[in-house]
Amino acid sequence: MKRWLDKAETAIGNHSDRINAINIFPVADGDTGTNLYLTVRAAARALQGTAPGNTDAGQTDVGACLAAAGQAAMEQARGNSGTLFSVFLCAAAEPLTGHLRLTSALLAAALNRAQIRAWSALSDPVPGTMLSVMEAAARAAAAVDAGKNGDDSNHALGLALDAVVEGALAAVVRTEGQLDALQAAHVVDAGGVGMLLILDCLRSAVLGVELQSELLDGLHGYDVQDPHIHTSLPDDDGVEVMCTISLSPLNAATLRQRLDEIGDSVIMSQVGNAADPDGSYRWRVHVHVAEAEPAVRLIRSLGEPSHITVSELALPRDPEADPVGSNGYER
Repeated sequence: MKRWLDKAETAIGNHSDRINAINIFPVADGDTGTNLYLTVRAAARALQGTAPGNTDAGQTDVGACLAAAGQAAMEQARGNSGTLFSVFLCAAAEPLTGHLRLTSALLAAALNRAQIRAWSALSDPVPGTMLSVMEAAARAAAAVDAGKNGDDSNHALGLALDAVVEGALAAVVRTEGQLDALQAAHVVDAGGVGMLLILDCLRSAVLGVELQSELLDGLHGYDVQDPHIHTSLPDDDGVEVMCTISLSPLNAATLRQRLDEIGDSVIMSQVGNAADPDGSYRWRVHVHVAEAEPAVRLIRSLGEPSHITVSELALPRDPEADPVGSNGYER
């Protein structure tokens, strides 16, 4: 798991500019690569040093390790893509808890749990995005596992990982025809490409092989000489608001409903499984709205948020820029 996330941090970092270049859905703000990189980096750095979940024998619980990475990613998630990836990690960790190694069956269970949770985190999920890539990867792993009748060998795991990447690649290619915006621009989905790279990093880390250098060859819009598609499209008005907040189940449902009424791209996902003494759970919240203040007032009416960030959708985010914008919130 540590090797996987280290590889993913490097790979997404190397490809972030090209991923940004084709980022036009759900908004053409050209930051999917950057957001995904910063979120993967948070996950990778959470596993540096002492590994979480060590057993008495000194071995590491795979699920506990991944859960720690997922929670760090969730707390520092950036944008739609980063938030969905952090949901993916947290959910994938659950079937792996208590296990000391990965098998074909566990991989299939983890990917299935992850894609279901990611789809459900969005109020209005659509195919043709990284969600479709997650789903295709899960289906591919399940098909191999079903054909192996519980074979827990490394050979079966290798076959499953090969199928996962092949399925994810096919899903990325299909994204162009699933969304009108992508079809008009003749590009594949940026988040989908990022997810494909992350899954190839998993295959590489587990099997001890190199990343597949030709994997992205021929993807529409992904050649180095292709233009930055998003720069030729109209700027999107509005802002992206993100925060972490403790909510009762009723208040969480209320917040999702009311955010759906005033904005879009609403993502809400629980951070961890433990309730506080008042019966509330921590949630990561993401929404696109016309103006920040009404959304922030709504959120504060239901609890006390932390790590509130407000970013203009029309401007690419610079992670090294002044962390506080003119509106007084963190960028």
